[in-house]
Amino acid sequence: MPLTMNRDVFITCAVTGSGDTVAKSKHVPITPKQIAESAIEAAKAGAAIVHCHVRDPETGAPSRRNDLYKEVTDRIRQAEVDVVLNLTAGMGGDMIFGDVEKPLPLKEQGTDMAGATERVSHVAECLPEICTLDCGTMNFSLGDYVMTNTPSMLRAMAKQMTDLGVRPEIEAFDTGHLWFAKQLVEEGLIEDPVLIQLCMGIPWGAPDDLNTYMAMVNNVPSNWTFSAFSIGRNAMAYPAAAVLAGGNVRVGLEDNLYIGKGQLATNAQLVEKAVNVVESMGARIIGPAEVREKLKLTKR
Repeated sequence: MPLTMNRDVFITCAVTGSGDTVAKSKHVPITPKQIAESAIEAAKAGAAIVHCHVRDPETGAPSRRNDLYKEVTDRIRQAEVDVVLNLTAGMGGDMIFGDVEKPLPLKEQGTDMAGATERVSHVAECLPEICTLDCGTMNFSLGDYVMTNTPSMLRAMAKQMTDLGVRPEIEAFDTGHLWFAKQLVEEGLIEDPVLIQLCMGIPWGAPDDLNTYMAMVNNVPSNWTFSAFSIGRNAMAYPAAAVLAGGNVRVGLEDNLYIGKGQLATNAQLVEKAVNVVESMGARIIGPAEVREKLKLTKR
């Protein structure tokens, strides 16, 4: 398939994530105020969309507390800069197994399993324009952690998101996730225009080599809108790969802590660098108003 470069590109900034990054960089935002301020700075730097998790303000651990999401949402909406708000709905499907000889019972520390309505409750309360839907189950990183999203759970969550008028951003970590995403669209649980994020290089999903990446791209229907990112050392190479393959860009401290070798980054710096890459390729950065028109989003 020939490459068709995207000439009108939007950037998503994944502001904080839920990974164990707080101790690794002083720039990772923790409190709702810090998360909102970092999101606003990213928007000023050129991000049209900010993708937000929340963390326990005392410990920095990942959290699903609705009051924290509400504070982040309110602070971003009250800011002078406009930006499209994207809240994660990926929390609540975490299973940590016991040892290899006795995998059950699950370990209490780290295991967090919730029902579909609970996993989407903050979306129902905050009504962001976009929320994420991790479209499959996979071994995730090291140890005995499994990211769990069953077909029944995904159907229920997708329906709730669509009924709320919130655009799901499908997060696909492997080709099977793309396959099931197509099924959700076919069943009418996700409506046009379809938005998908190709999540590359996360152990043990799709590796971020170009052959695998293009296999993912070539499985995205031509009428869908996609973005792509990788993590760690290849994160800042992926804006070019995403645009060249016809997609949009995601950067941020959820995916990568560095702007250069040994240089810790802020979210705004990562967005600024992505803007430079995209514009140097001859493409144009589009803002939140154009993204809303493209994706038929409801601004609240």
